[in-house]
Amino acid sequence: MNYADLANAGVSDLPMYVPGKPIADVASEYGLPVEHVAKLASNENPFGPSPLAMEAVRECIGSMHLYPDGGACALRRAIADLRGVGEDAVMVGNGSNELIELMGHAFLRPGLEVVMGAQAFIVYKLVTRLFGATAVEVPMRDFGHDLEAMRRAITDRTRMVFVASPNNPTGIANDGDALLAFAKSLPEHVIFCFDEAYAEYLEAAPDLREAILAGHKVVCLRTFSKIYGLGGLRVGYAYGDLDLIALLERVRQPFNVNLIGQAAALAALEDVEFLEKCRGANNQGREQLSAGLRDLGLETWGGQANFVLTLVSDGARYFEALQKRGLIVRPLGGYGMHDFLRITIGRQDENERLLAEMGLLLSGDAKRKVG
Repeated sequence: MNYADLANAGVSDLPMYVPGKPIADVASEYGLPVEHVAKLASNENPFGPSPLAMEAVRECIGSMHLYPDGGACALRRAIADLRGVGEDAVMVGNGSNELIELMGHAFLRPGLEVVMGAQAFIVYKLVTRLFGATAVEVPMRDFGHDLEAMRRAITDRTRMVFVASPNNPTGIANDGDALLAFAKSLPEHVIFCFDEAYAEYLEAAPDLREAILAGHKVVCLRTFSKIYGLGGLRVGYAYGDLDLIALLERVRQPFNVNLIGQAAALAALEDVEFLEKCRGANNQGREQLSAGLRDLGLETWGGQANFVLTLVSDGARYFEALQKRGLIVRPLGGYGMHDFLRITIGRQDENERLLAEMGLLLSGDAKRKVG
């Protein structure tokens, strides 16, 4: 009898999140200098972490022997002030992924359903199936969430609906008024999980507090991994109705967010100058990449996040070819999008290099076809 025979039903069939290769591994595999490898695969901030966060980390290193604040009280207070909610309406997690899993612990079981977009973040499906529930994948409209179709997909068995805006991996954002109306339209037995991982890249992010305060079952998720540049520390948060957050606290493990992560996140919230600088540079980079890829003849969607989506003839082949040249991008076969690449918006020089290498690859393909 092997381990698969002993595991819970369905574990061996769960979808897996496959991260991009680390820079050092790519450099070693292809014999490249580490400094020659650019990672444009995981939507990390190419400008690094918030300077205020780095200073906070340096100051708290000497306290690493102590357990962190188990309630993340200072960080929760700061988040509550920023989001305009009460402190008890906020919960901090080990990245927003942990918070998605805690939603599963609290609310999912066999026989229930979760509605999501067909090309939505794969962790929604993974967590749904982990708890024995059924993932109901709704086709997307122009790479954005089709809210009307998602509303029609809801049944008496539906427990949760996931919407990310902007969506990962397609980058398309939904209109804020439409999202608020959608939240208000859901039946009482359905929890709306609104993933705002890329909200800071929007000039004006949707605000669902009106729905939360009116008693609709809404929980919003945010992360410090993207624009704040703290992906390596794994800090995210949820805010929503007090009763919902209280239930999530019951299934949370003690000390789930480390001391350094809490200190860095607290400082990053104050670094408004860094956030605005990164948003502006990202907007410029989006135009640079989108225009450059279109000039190469590739249909491209710039979206509203910190990555672009581009249509190539074979995503896996272009991924491998670029990786050999020291450029790590994300193929999307796991999302059923085999002819697409998701490319994180990098620094100006990284974007220029990506476009140059894509041009060489496309030129080579054209010559082979002619020959």
